[in-house]
Amino acid sequence: MPLLLVLASLAAVAPVATDLYLPGFPAIGAELDVVPSGVQLTLTSFLVGLALGQLVMGPLSDRYGRRGPLVVSASVCVAAGIVCALAPSLPVLIAARAVQGFSGAGGMVIGRAVIADVVTGRAAARAFTLMLTVGGIAPVLAPLVGGLLADPVGWRGMLWTVAGLCAAMLVAVLLVLDETHPPERRSTTESSVLHDVRSVVGNSSYRGPVVVFACSFGVMMAYISASPFVYQHVVGLDEVQYGIAFGLNAAGLIAAGYVSSKLVDRWAPATILRASIGVQLAATLSFVALAAAGAPSWTYPVPIFVAVLSNGGIMGNAAALAMAEVRPVAGAGSAVLGFSQFALGAAVSPLVGLGGEDSALVPALVMATASVLGFTASRVAVGSPVREVVLDRDGDVVEQLP
Repeated sequence: MPLLLVLASLAAVAPVATDLYLPGFPAIGAELDVVPSGVQLTLTSFLVGLALGQLVMGPLSDRYGRRGPLVVSASVCVAAGIVCALAPSLPVLIAARAVQGFSGAGGMVIGRAVIADVVTGRAAARAFTLMLTVGGIAPVLAPLVGGLLADPVGWRGMLWTVAGLCAAMLVAVLLVLDETHPPERRSTTESSVLHDVRSVVGNSSYRGPVVVFACSFGVMMAYISASPFVYQHVVGLDEVQYGIAFGLNAAGLIAAGYVSSKLVDRWAPATILRASIGVQLAATLSFVALAAAGAPSWTYPVPIFVAVLSNGGIMGNAAALAMAEVRPVAGAGSAVLGFSQFALGAAVSPLVGLGGEDSALVPALVMATASVLGFTASRVAVGSPVREVVLDRDGDVVEQLP
């Protein structure tokens, strides 16, 4: 459990670094004398670094082990965080945020690879689900914490907080994480990172769960991006009520993730995944029907809640099924998984605003489209559930279940 908590915390660092300082955007613009679009580049550069960093860090961990690259990436992330907090100008802040995102990607991508190193099947589904559930709390709490810190410590204090959290994670890695990818299991070829990524993408059994995982995250990003407008402009909630509604959805997601982690003792990960995405599809199509028919706006939060909640049974199981197919190159597999997640999330976020801030139909259509694609992939491209094995540090099977 300590290892899983550390891995979940590593996965949470990136969302925290993304969301915690958002309330400080106006203050950054005022102090550095830049326009809002310039401040926005500090977020964009971080996300670009985060996406690219996963593609590099994952394959590197296949060749050099998990612990060494993770310690190096966490150390660089701390240093970049300090530069961010001390940045004298916008260009320095943008560059430091890009480095922080690139190095911070190591925690996310290598953390998933560590799980794939030690367990697979039902045990992996349980671990991935709990990891993603704990990590999923971060983007919910980060803006709230940032809002509380805005006045007392300012935007630099927020970035110092991020740097401090990165330092805490570095210490946790040093104390808790042992090497899970010993030399005899590492890649010994001189192939490029691109070659490693291609070998993973070429695995058809891997691609199906990855599509499901990415589409499920796409539903979440569409919801997150549209929620302020749907809940406040369409449904008519005030800021406090919106915060409560957002918190209830997050609580539902966390609860569903916990339940899913228990259900894998009785049902295979693929079974839970297919059932959950079926529920999500029904919820998103119901949202579309309600919005298209002009139903009372107070009905919209119901299908939204169900669609968000169902992700608790999708993402962890999809990640486990995908990673089980690429265990020898788990770092590269984790990299592609993470990159597809953020790439699709970035693509769907702007789409929800095409109908304007008073439209619920467009966000509903975007959520439903992502859900239809994920549902189709779960039926067509997700194979039979894999057999569960538990491995020791040397990769030898110590437990095997049907």
